[in-house]
Amino acid sequence: MAETPGVTLDAPSLIALRQVALRARAEPVLADLPGGYVTKRKGHGQEVADVRGYVPGDDLRHLDRGTTARTGELHVRQFMDERDRVTLLVADFRAPMLWGVSRAFRSVAAAEALCLLGWQAVEDGGRVGLLALTGQGPFGVRPRGRVRGMLDVIGGLVQAHAAALKAPGEAPLPLDRADRLAPRGGEIVLASGFDRAEGLGEALSALARHRAVHLLQVTDADPAGLPKGRYPIRLPNGRRLRLTLGGQAAPLPQVERIGGRAALRLDAGWPVEDMARRIAAAFPADRAP
Repeated sequence: MAETPGVTLDAPSLIALRQVALRARAEPVLADLPGGYVTKRKGHGQEVADVRGYVPGDDLRHLDRGTTARTGELHVRQFMDERDRVTLLVADFRAPMLWGVSRAFRSVAAAEALCLLGWQAVEDGGRVGLLALTGQGPFGVRPRGRVRGMLDVIGGLVQAHAAALKAPGEAPLPLDRADRLAPRGGEIVLASGFDRAEGLGEALSALARHRAVHLLQVTDADPAGLPKGRYPIRLPNGRRLRLTLGGQAAPLPQVERIGGRAALRLDAGWPVEDMARRIAAAFPADRAP
């Protein structure tokens, strides 16, 4: 299938989100987040793992003065984590996610949001893995660190999304494989619209016994502004559906309760820069002790 912005995923665009994620750390949308959602993480250790060039949004307290003086360009230190932090990114690519009437399909926005978080995780010295849920079954990438780990995740996202577009399905939301990919003490971030998620509460509770579980609810709120009626939609595989919309609706809250847990709402119509700032506010970078 030819690449279509907002409909298909392409690796260069997801790789470019690394800079977007780092810049967003300098300007998170704190005022728009209700209390009680912002996640907390332990600070990093004191052992330096790497030194790299400065990117806007980096913590200036981590400047490496020696390298900066030698090169004449700003460089920052990256520290070894006190523990091996693994983040499993879970993308819902089932049929209900493969549509949108604004900037992008919900599935595309979900992948973008997960990549923003993934880049943040590897910049903090963690490892990232992937579990993509499609109508034909799950697709997994085992956790790996550094840029190579994110490139593996991006490759998996592109491959799984292309397969989902070719053969969309409406399987349940299977999370049992997440238990095998995410080790105890790790983090799981699930991006979904949470359509047809029977038994989700029990599955999340089981995962949360030994892991931190975070939910991103990907919506497409723009349909609320369209006139009431039934709208024809053609899926990538040629199948045609009719979507019933009810006209103007009340603004959606920024934080929902899904399966008994708080879920940060992200809209597929938002520019990725706005999404990045909201994510940076909800998932702040590690701070020095």
